[in-house]
Amino acid sequence: MSIKGGLMAATRRLVADRSANFAVMTALCTPVALALTAFAIDEGSLYNERRAAQSIVDLAAITAASNITNARQAVLTTLADNGITSVAVQQQGTNVAPTATKAVVQIVPGRYTGVSTIAAGNRFEAGKLPYNAVQVSLKKQGTLYFAGSIMAPPTLGTTAIASAQPQAAFSVGSRLASLNGGILNALLGGLLGGNISLSVMDYNSLVSADVDVLSFTDALATQLHLTGVSYSDVLASKATIGQIATAMANVPGLDHPAKIALQTMASSATSTVKIPLSTFIDLGSVGDLGIGQKPAGLNVTASALSMVTAAAALANGTNQVAVNLGATIPGLTSTTVSIAIGEPMQNSAWLAVGEAGTVVRTAQTRIKLNASVGIGNGNNGNGYGNANGNGNAGVNLGGGINLLAVNLPLNIEVAYAEAKLTDITCPTGPSSIKVSIAAQPGVVEAHLADSNTSGFADFTKPQSFSDAEIADVSLKLLLINLNLLQIKGSSAFSITNMAPTTLTYSAADIANKAIKTVSTRNLTQSLTTSLINNLSLSVNALGLGLDVTALLGAVKPAVTTLLNGVTAPVDDLVYNVLGALGVHVGEADVRVTGATCGRSVLVQ
Repeated sequence: MSIKGGLMAATRRLVADRSANFAVMTALCTPVALALTAFAIDEGSLYNERRAAQSIVDLAAITAASNITNARQAVLTTLADNGITSVAVQQQGTNVAPTATKAVVQIVPGRYTGVSTIAAGNRFEAGKLPYNAVQVSLKKQGTLYFAGSIMAPPTLGTTAIASAQPQAAFSVGSRLASLNGGILNALLGGLLGGNISLSVMDYNSLVSADVDVLSFTDALATQLHLTGVSYSDVLASKATIGQIATAMANVPGLDHPAKIALQTMASSATSTVKIPLSTFIDLGSVGDLGIGQKPAGLNVTASALSMVTAAAALANGTNQVAVNLGATIPGLTSTTVSIAIGEPMQNSAWLAVGEAGTVVRTAQTRIKLNASVGIGNGNNGNGYGNANGNGNAGVNLGGGINLLAVNLPLNIEVAYAEAKLTDITCPTGPSSIKVSIAAQPGVVEAHLADSNTSGFADFTKPQSFSDAEIADVSLKLLLINLNLLQIKGSSAFSITNMAPTTLTYSAADIANKAIKTVSTRNLTQSLTTSLINNLSLSVNALGLGLDVTALLGAVKPAVTTLLNGVTAPVDDLVYNVLGALGVHVGEADVRVTGATCGRSVLVQ
């Protein structure tokens, strides 16, 4: 056989021989299989590593959202507690790459809105105030166990957004430290359009009675025949003061005297004006709850009298009311009071539930008081005798001068007071909650003068003032007998220094419903006394060549003495009127009745 033939035969036998093929194929495929297995192990490891990182980032976001004011430290602590100890913080607008030994984290506070009509990717707005959410993003190098020699480690990126909605229920107004039943009856009667006749004891029961605002809204829904609705739906409606007072009387837990007083007000109110309830109470996100539901850990209450007077002011359709108090004020023979109530700025409610940035305001208020000061018969105790030379009643000031009448034309304007919720924190849980309110009392301007009545209720324009008739005198000289000579004058007084003051409420303050007051300054003198001390008088001598200096020198001390004698009852009147309307001279009372830091949850 030739060599060529033998080679071909050997080749055919080799090809036909199938013994040991598996061993050959295994030898050829094993390196490839081992490589693929290594990549699969690395891929599975990276997947588990990314899931672990995502869990840590989720936890960091939740922790940060529960303490937004210290979000950075909360995130870094959470990462360190879970084994990520070496971290670089990336600021917005920069790009930092992670290394084998250091991860990169970015912490972005912002605002999350869970409205279904907004695309999911647009519900978080980075940097928008007030913050209620935190976005935490983490970048770290993945670990390669087998493929590290042939490729760079990949970057693992995870992001989480968590949101918490801390809320507080708070109100701004003023207390009535000393109640005058007569003044309150006349004022509320004028505002409600009825004849109110309550005792001081009745009013005290309303001051001390706290009404659960959500239960009140439940009762109001029944009054308005609303079913299957939310609190916001009820507050989007309108109601009369009678319906409001009746609903308040039906709130469970109210004591009997307060209940009877509210029922009396409801039956006495004849005003049919319906007020928008949204200008009365703002429940914020709590308003989304259905009637009968209550938010966990958030108490929303208000003084019954505060609620009644706030509603009464809003129910006054003309924003102006006149009250004739007659001679009921000690030392005054007649007293009329006109009150104008402005709309709170930006339609702010007087009680609100909300997050940081929520604002409540009182209404701007004007008071015009015209009073005649009584001049006694005979000796009045001030060293002045009774006039008897010309037949006119009055006080003989000597030198032929008789004081016939003294008038008190008092004008007071109080700008709105404001309370703004600035912060809610729970460093170590609900028991450590702190609520910060920036409170700013209203500027007070007072004038002892005449004012233009046509623009009294127009709060878009300042009032104009002129000298008023302060006193009437008669003058009897040798050849001159003037039976009525008018002494005119005016004075002005203001409280300024309008810097907000931060009030802080602890968990104990909130539980006790503590009232904290912020003042523009400490008033060392009464309002009326300050005006009287600044009073400047003048007289028209009618061209008779009279010695005006001597005349005013005799009249002013007597006028000042008489006016100073009525400052206490006049101040009592002013404080009761303003206090009933929820405002105060140079002061603002703020109360936080409930607060919660909310539960921090993942939203994206």
